[in-house]
Amino acid sequence: MNTHPIQTAAHKADNIAYRIGTRIHRWRENRARDKGLEEVMVANPGYGSTSWIRIIGRALYKTDGFEEIIDSMVHNDTAQGAIRGWRSFSSIAISHAPVTVTIDGNTIYYLTTNKGGVLDEKIAVQLEPGIHTITLQTQRSQPAETEVFIVPDNQKIGILSDVDDTVMVTALPRPMLAAWNSFVVDEHARIPTPGMAVLMERLTKAHPTAPIMYLSTGAWNVSPTLTRFLSRNGYPKGTFLLTDWGPTPTRWFRSGADHKVRELTRLAQEFPQMKWILIGDDGQRDPDIYNGFAVRYPQNVAAILIRNLTTGETILSKTTRVWADNRAKEITHGDLWEEANDGATFSQALKEKDLL
Repeated sequence: MNTHPIQTAAHKADNIAYRIGTRIHRWRENRARDKGLEEVMVANPGYGSTSWIRIIGRALYKTDGFEEIIDSMVHNDTAQGAIRGWRSFSSIAISHAPVTVTIDGNTIYYLTTNKGGVLDEKIAVQLEPGIHTITLQTQRSQPAETEVFIVPDNQKIGILSDVDDTVMVTALPRPMLAAWNSFVVDEHARIPTPGMAVLMERLTKAHPTAPIMYLSTGAWNVSPTLTRFLSRNGYPKGTFLLTDWGPTPTRWFRSGADHKVRELTRLAQEFPQMKWILIGDDGQRDPDIYNGFAVRYPQNVAAILIRNLTTGETILSKTTRVWADNRAKEITHGDLWEEANDGATFSQALKEKDLL
C-alpha cells in the first residue's frame, strides 16, 4: 500500500522532532553527570491491591540555580515561594536509573526508570489494606518517602477525577492557552473549582477505603505543583495518573485522550469488582472518554459527573461532543450521567443515588 507524500513527510517530521529531543536530553544528561550534579528522587503516591502495588516516581538531577524547584519536587515544606510553570520543565531526568524501593522499612525491590526518568512499575507483594510507606532511592540520591494505598479486596467504589477545569480552573483545551497555563502562569494563580473540594471530601468520608485517582493529560513534571495545589485547597490525597512530556517516535505531541482511555482501561482490569465515580468537565474530551468507558465496562461505572464550563470557559475551549452510537447516547440520558456547574449540585445528585 502506497503512503501519501504528505503523511510520509509528517511522519518524518515527527521522527526528526523525537530524535532531536532525545539528543538534546542525552547531551544535558551527560553534562549533568560529568559535572557530578546531585541526584534527586521524586516519589509520588501509588496504589495497589493486597497482592501487588503500582510504584510511581521520577529521577532527576539537581541543576545549578534550580534548588527551589527541586526542593518543591521532593515536597520540601521549605519551598514556599511561587513557582512558574516553565520551571517544572527545566529539570534533567535521569534515564534508565536503577532505583531501590523499600516497603514499610524492610521489603526491598530493585527497579529502573524509563527514558524520561519516570518510574512506573507494578510489582507483586503481599500487603494488608490501608496506607503503607515506601521509599525510593537512586544510587546517588537521598531516599524519598511516599505512600501507597492498598485497596481492600471487597472494595466496591473508586473515585477518579480529571484535574484541569474539574478541580482547578485553568481553561487549558486550546494549545496556546495550555502553553500559557503550563509554562507561564504562577501556580498560585490557579483557582479551585467551586464546591469540588467539598464534594471530594464528602466522597472520601462516605467511602473511606476507596482509592482516589487524579487523571490528567499533564506531564509528570507538574506533579509537585498539583500536590501543593490540592493540599492548599483542601482536596484529599490521591494517586496522580499523568503522562510523559515531549514528542514520541510517531507524533509531535502525545495523545491526552489515549492516555486517559489507557489508564481507565487499566483500572477496570486491575479492579474488576469496583465501580468508579468518574468526575470530569465538558471542556475537553471527558464526556466522550467516560461515555466510551461506560459502554465498554458498564459493570465498572457507578456515576459520571460532568462539570459544565462557564460561558467564558466554553468560548475558550469550544468542543463538540460526538457519540459513537445510540448506546452511547442512551448513557447520557440514563441514571449514570449527571451534569452541573458546581460540586454542591453533584453532591445532591450523589445522595439521590445513595453514593453519598
